[in-house]
Amino acid sequence: MNVRCVETIRATVARRTAALVVGALVGLAGAPASALAAPVTPTQLNAADMTLFNGVRLAGLWEIPAGQMAAEKGKNPKVRQVGTMIAEQHVELDQLAVDAANKLGAALPSTPNADQQGWLKEMENANGDRFDQIFVTRLREAHGKIFPVIGAVRASTRNPVVRKLADDANVFVMHHMQMLESTGLVRYTELPPAAIPAAQDTSQLALAKANAGSSTPVNPAVVWAMLFAAIGVGTIMVIRLRRSRV
Repeated sequence: MNVRCVETIRATVARRTAALVVGALVGLAGAPASALAAPVTPTQLNAADMTLFNGVRLAGLWEIPAGQMAAEKGKNPKVRQVGTMIAEQHVELDQLAVDAANKLGAALPSTPNADQQGWLKEMENANGDRFDQIFVTRLREAHGKIFPVIGAVRASTRNPVVRKLADDANVFVMHHMQMLESTGLVRYTELPPAAIPAAQDTSQLALAKANAGSSTPVNPAVVWAMLFAAIGVGTIMVIRLRRSRV
């Protein structure tokens, strides 16, 4: 193969390479920002997810001993039965929460909060009908507070492990509320008013922002700089090609 033929082959390869680079970058410059964004990273636990984790865990930490007290101290046989069942079922739900947290590397509380410790102390100091009423009132109110949290997190979480925990917790909490109400001791007129969440913005702009996600778009200035650089490379290749033919 002579020198002239070799130079022709090199020039052809260089010309095609430059054309491919320029074509690719021109297409990149005209592509939508969403197509240029980096791949979405796995969803991390947000504040709402952790609120569910902490709520379920804290419920077990104080309602298990509360249920055990009711099983021993309750005057009403129905209260004793309900206490036994709630304690046993919270052991199961607590384990589900711990297992889910371990999968995601989430830290959970290990002791009841100050309010819950106060409720347990209140039950320890009560007996007879007074104990039964305190037990039902405190637990029914607590379940009423965590119930809407479960629904809100279940509806919005992007994490399948959190979603599964919300499903499980929903079943347990609903059942416990029904059991507590079956005692006939729930004072519905004293329950706190329902906290209705604010209406969500369903405008097209809000939906567009939600669908856009958190990916960062590519800076147009960077794209144009790469385009001009590619054009420069292509120009040099063409000049070399012409010189090789002289």
